[in-house]
Amino acid sequence: MDIQQFNNLTIYFFIFIFGLIIGSFLNALIWRLHSGESMLERSKCPKCGHIIAWYDNIPVLSYLFLAGKCRGCKTRISFQYPLVELVVGLLFLLAFYNLPLPAGEGWGEGASLLITLFRDFFLISVMTIVFIYDLRWYLILDVVTLPAIGVLLVTNLILGMSWQNLLISGIIGGGFFLAQFLISRGKWIGGGDIRLGVLMGVALGWPMILTALMLAYVAGSVVGIFLIIFSKKKWNSQVPFGVFLSTATIVTLFWGDLLVNWYFGTIGL
Repeated sequence: MDIQQFNNLTIYFFIFIFGLIIGSFLNALIWRLHSGESMLERSKCPKCGHIIAWYDNIPVLSYLFLAGKCRGCKTRISFQYPLVELVVGLLFLLAFYNLPLPAGEGWGEGASLLITLFRDFFLISVMTIVFIYDLRWYLILDVVTLPAIGVLLVTNLILGMSWQNLLISGIIGGGFFLAQFLISRGKWIGGGDIRLGVLMGVALGWPMILTALMLAYVAGSVVGIFLIIFSKKKWNSQVPFGVFLSTATIVTLFWGDLLVNWYFGTIGL
């Protein structure tokens, strides 16, 4: 192994560790958004109130050392915690790996790569919150999506995306769900889906917003049919659609261009 390979592996290692730490933070944030606790309070077991020491709060490792149980009351800790940490760590690695190769040298090129990495890390984090919160409590929080719209809009403008593109994409994303909301009088979807649609639009731009929406509806339909077949859901059951929208957003972020090219290739365009 030469020095360059060693340096690359070192960078990947630290990116992964950083992702694990952010995943741990997101777990705490998700729970505190639900419980109303302050992020300034120390972490504690929601069952017995046992304050969690730093050595019991190490991403993934502490879960394994504790055998997935609280040190105080021995209540089982949700597998969500290490799973979210691992997934965020792997997604951060993928985001770093997918960074476009620099076309030249200098501060401008390096700054652009750092901003792109920040945008992708931020979007992954926001969509992780949306996924878990909607899966557990069937709710997409405005306190998450509205600030994220502003951050991603500004970030993409700095990266050179045109405001016209982002405006059109945001209108399509939000308008798609707004139309369904109005037609169904709020029975099909909630208002949170509208704001999430705008967020997806300003994050992905045109035409990637269409790819993400298509993926979400295809995946949602397939999963919904299987749940109905196996009697886990009924036709009129509520479905946490934010789960599919957030997943489709991440997939489109990484592989949107490939999916678009594949689709147009299959129809001969």
